[in-house]
Parts: sequence; C-alpha cells; structure tokens
Amino acid sequence: MKRFGGSLAGWPVPGWLPGSLILLGTILAYQPVWQGGFLWDDDMYLTKNRMLSEAGGWKQIWFSPDSPNYYPMLFTSFRLERALWGLNPAGYHWVNLLLHAVSAVLIWRVLRRFAMPGAWLAGAIFALHPVNVESVAWISERKNTLAMFFFLLSLFWYVRFDEQSSARSQVPKGGGRNLAPPSRDHASHPVPSSRFYWLSLGAFMLALLSKTAVAPLPLLLLGLAWWRRGKVTSRDVGRTVPFFVASLFLGLITVWFERTQMASQIARDDSFWSRLAGAGWAVWFYLYKALLPLNLIHVYPRWQIDPARALAYVPAALAAGTFLWLWCYRRRWGKPWLLCAGFYVVMLLPVLGFVNIGFMSYSLVADRWQYFAILAPIAAAAALFTSRFKARGSSFGASRLHLGGSLSPLGLFLAALLLAALGALTWRQSGLYVNAETLWQGTRAANQGCWLAYYHLGLLYLERGSLDEAIVQFQDALRIKPHYAEARNNLGAALLQKGALDEAMAQYQEALRTDPAFADAHDNLGAALLQMGRVDDAIAELQKALQLQPGLASAHSNLGVALFRKGRVDEAIAQYQTALRSDPEYGQAHNNLGTALIAEGRMAEALTQYEEALRLQPADPNTQNNLALLLATCTEASLRNGDKALQLARQANDLAGGRNPGVLRTLAAALAETRRFGDAVQTAQTALELAQAAGQQELAAHLTGELKRYEAGLPLRQ
Repeated sequence: MKRFGGSLAGWPVPGWLPGSLILLGTILAYQPVWQGGFLWDDDMYLTKNRMLSEAGGWKQIWFSPDSPNYYPMLFTSFRLERALWGLNPAGYHWVNLLLHAVSAVLIWRVLRRFAMPGAWLAGAIFALHPVNVESVAWISERKNTLAMFFFLLSLFWYVRFDEQSSARSQVPKGGGRNLAPPSRDHASHPVPSSRFYWLSLGAFMLALLSKTAVAPLPLLLLGLAWWRRGKVTSRDVGRTVPFFVASLFLGLITVWFERTQMASQIARDDSFWSRLAGAGWAVWFYLYKALLPLNLIHVYPRWQIDPARALAYVPAALAAGTFLWLWCYRRRWGKPWLLCAGFYVVMLLPVLGFVNIGFMSYSLVADRWQYFAILAPIAAAAALFTSRFKARGSSFGASRLHLGGSLSPLGLFLAALLLAALGALTWRQSGLYVNAETLWQGTRAANQGCWLAYYHLGLLYLERGSLDEAIVQFQDALRIKPHYAEARNNLGAALLQKGALDEAMAQYQEALRTDPAFADAHDNLGAALLQMGRVDDAIAELQKALQLQPGLASAHSNLGVALFRKGRVDEAIAQYQTALRSDPEYGQAHNNLGTALIAEGRMAEALTQYEEALRLQPADPNTQNNLALLLATCTEASLRNGDKALQLARQANDLAGGRNPGVLRTLAAALAETRRFGDAVQTAQTALELAQAAGQQELAAHLTGELKRYEAGLPLRQ
C-alpha cells in the first residue's frame, strides 16, 4: 500500500482512495439522472440548435452574434458530443456528472495546497451538496460544470506558480542557501514557474468562454495574495492584469449578448435601490441554502422589494456590518473568515441583480447561481469541523494527504453521517430532474404561484396530445398571470386541436390585444382562419406575422397553404422553400411543398419532399397518406411502389381510426396497385359511404369513378 503520510482515524490511506471515493459517491448520488431526459432550454442550447450539426456551425459558435449566448466552449463540447452519441441525453448527463465529480477532486487538491484542514471533506461536501443538483442534472447548465473545471485548474496552476515564485525569491544572490526548503512538488517537478502562470491564464480563458460568471477570479487571486503574505504588492497586481483584461473583454461580450437576446423581454425594471436591497436578501438566502439545503425549488417565488421601506435594506446592512466586523479582527482570528466571506460575495456579484439576467423575470434567485460561490462556505465549514474533531497528534500540512483531515473516530462518524445525509438529499433532488414533467410537477408542488410551471406542463401535455390536461394547465397559468400572451396562444392551439375553433380564435385575439407584436399569435390566428375558409383574412394575418418575424418558418408554410388554395402555386412553392431555408427540418413544410410540386407535375421532386417529411415525422398520418397516394397512382412507372404504398396507407388508416374517407381512398388505390382489386372495391365502397355521410361531395364523386376502375380490374393513375 502506497502511503503519503496520510491517515484515517489512525489508519494509513492509499493515495488513490480519496479521489476515488469522491468520484464514486458523486456517481451514486446522481443515479436518478443516469438515464435522464432533456429539460427546459435544452432545445435552444442543444436539440434544436443548428450550430451543432450544420457545416458552418463552428464559425457560428465562435464568431457569430446569432448564437443563443457567447459560450463557445459550451457549444463546442455539445457539438463534439452530438457527433458521438447524437441526441441520446444519457451521454450529455454523464459528461456533466463526471465534470462535477472531477471538479470536487480538484477542490480537494487546491485546498491541500493551502494546507487547509478538511480539504478532502470540503471536496466531498461539494460533490454531494444538493444545491448543486440543478447545475449537474440539467444538461444546459454544462456551462457551470465546464466553467468550474477550468476555473479550478486555473486556480490550482496559479497557486503552484505563486509558490515557486515565492520559493525562488528566497534564494539569496550569489548562490546562498535557500532560506526555506522547496516543497515536495517543486523539488520533484522542476518546471519553470512561468509555465504554470500561462497555464493558469489559459485555463481561465477557457472558463470564461464556458461561462463568464467566473470573471471575479482575479479579485480572488489578489485576496489570496493578501491572505498568504499579509499584503498585496504591485507585483501581485501586475500578474493579475491579464486576468482582469480577459474578464472585462469577455464580460462585456456576455452583457451584449444578454441585451440582444432580451431585447423584447423586460427581466427587471426596478430601480438601483431596489436592486441594492435585493442583493442583500440574495446573499443571505444563498448562505441559508448552503448551510441548510432543504426545500430547494427550481423556480423560487419572486420577491417583491419595496425600496421605500427601510427594512428592505436590513439584510444588506447586516452583510456590510459583518465585513466591517471581520476587517476589524483581520490581524487576529478574522483573516481567513474575511477571505471566505469576500470570496463568497465576489463570486455572487454577477447574479446579485446589478446585471440583467433573463431568468430574473421569473425569480431573483436560483440554486445554480451559487455553484461557484458555495466553495467558500463549504471550505470554511469543513476546516472548522476538522479543527474541532481533529485526531490527537495530527497536524495539517500541504505536503500530507488527509482523508477527512485526520479526524478523530467521533469526527469521522459525524462526517460520514453528514455526507450520507447530503448524498440522500442529492439523490432525492436529482429525481426531480429526470425529465421535464417531473421537474415542472415538482416546481408546481413547491411553488403553487409559479405560472411558469403550469405553462410548461401545458406545453408537455399539448405535445403529447393530452388536450384536456393542457387546457387546464394553461388556464391555471392565466389565473396567476392573466396577461400572459404565450399561455393564451398555446391555449388557443389546444382548443383548435379539440375542434373548438371559435374559442381558439378568441384566445389568439386576446393574446394579440396583450401583445400586438406577437408573431406566433398572428401565425396561429392565420392558420385558424384558413380552417374556417377565410383565406384572404388568413393571408393578411400571416403577412403581419412575417413582417414582425421574417424568419418564422410556420408562417411561411401557412402562407404557402393559403396561396395554394388561391391557385397561386408558384408563390406557394416559394413560401415553402423559404420556410425550409429557415428550418430545414420542418416536416410539414416538406409535406406541403410535395403537394404543390404535384400540382405542377414535378412528381420526382414531390416524392423527395414527401420522403423527407416522413423521415422527420414518421408517425404523421397525413404525410403517410400523401406519400402512399403518390407511390400508388403516379403515372411515372419508375416512381411507383405498390408494396410500400400499401404499407404506408395501412399505417395511416390505423392512425386515423379506419374512418377517414380520404385515407381509405388511398388504401383502396394501394390495394389496386398490388392487384388486390376485390379488397380495393370493398375499401373504396366504405370510403364512398363515409364521404357521402360527411357531405364531402367532391371526394364522393372521385370515389365513384375510381370504384368503377377497380371493378374493371384497373389501377388508379393520377
């Protein structure tokens, strides 16, 4: 057994064990998300992000203002992974989990270099702390786990550079003996100290390119210089200048992206004084959740802060008073506590409300926003605990490996109990992040005033086809937030699918009264007008939608349908093609384009469009029916495929419930193409009866003529 002078309540500890325990504990605690799904924002960042799959994606990731945010390292990692395992969410979850676990090991190693008691315990607490679940179990928060990894690497290398520089500065000129022996690491790794400096700066740049929340690192470096040497020299300041420049430059880019993305969204419109008061609330809220991580919520209730009330500033005043108190005792016991408190607040600065963040329109705090800051209270608590329950005769030094900081048996028992409790809380909390439904149901249960939870549940049920449940959720969201245009728009979509056309149109119109510039509502209203046969009115609404949002693919496709009905086939084709330039994977636009191409006799091109539509929406009966009809009846023999047509027609008929006369007509044509004329006659007769009962006279006329062909043993040709 290899031993580094470390011990566990008097027992020797092999060098590989501490890090392995952290890794294993982290993986087990997050077991619920091993096979977790995609969540909110994962579509924008990953599943529907064309930068990750298109040929020009690399350029857009690094140099385009059209990116969702300027996090190029984040999107680079996603693009590489998409090439490896596509859209299987398990792979992305495992990378997030491993990044978090490795960061916990790095925390242990960094704190060891500071000779801090409880370094391993601090790393283990970070790994298992339930506040971190949101950052680890949510794929989109890769920006946190990736930035943390590079942030800790930067800090680790900077400390090594600083140690070696300090050791060399103690060597007298003329070759005198070193006043202090070099550390074990320095003796065994004679690497020029400047290399560690540049490695640190490079890692910091990568951290910033993952998420600029790590921008305060240079302030931390100055704080560490003060803590280790009692002062900040001009040399310390000079070393951090490149770090400050990188922070400022990339921080300004992030602010510009935030403002661009939020151009039509007001996250916060309160005054500076309200934000100042809220910052004080946030500091204590985060500390409370760090020390007592219970009742964690994905979206906390949004605070209402009255800047005119003196009590609103009490938390901020208490925070300022705490710093003043620690400063007064900085030459005695207050120095390490002042460093921890400073680190904590400095790392929270980007999320205290002085910079607009889109999520603040829902809540002013979020668990994931203290992912970096929580290192300070964890390190302080671990050091305090380890000092209190230190084993007899043990000491703390940077050159020794300590599992639990050489704890006494009682201390070891209490530490194990703490880690087990944190692991259990993390396991339970990560269960909420298994999929979008569990996340929003948990949020709704914990925060019944969260209209966002009701809205997203409504979207899930709408996509699933559970229309009654979707309607209830949208109505609940509107009960809490009556002027929520997005909820009205989607409530209209649910009502439209139920056939409540007038009610759906009323919701679209109400959404537009709330937000006249809501392009999606104009688009949906246009689609509803099309269903009512009011083609000219539909065209007017769809053109408004495109004036407001020129790249709205669904509006281009719907406008193409309207123009096609007016007989303007060439214009319709142009609209479908424009829709597909905006969204090449828009299946309905491919389907509509195929129909328009048939009207122009371009059968081979139509076949290609139908096949692409089927690839994108394989369970859509309309697409199956259109492709089957073309394969069964095309006059070009090279394009016909009776067997495939029959397979698709049967699938479409099953999905339509066997009572759709249009689908039965296609099934009859496919049966005739495969020479099953008896079945074709029977199927066409059923379709004719259904069409006549539904008053579809034009379809009934077609079926009457086709029935005679099948009776004569002739397939249908169109």
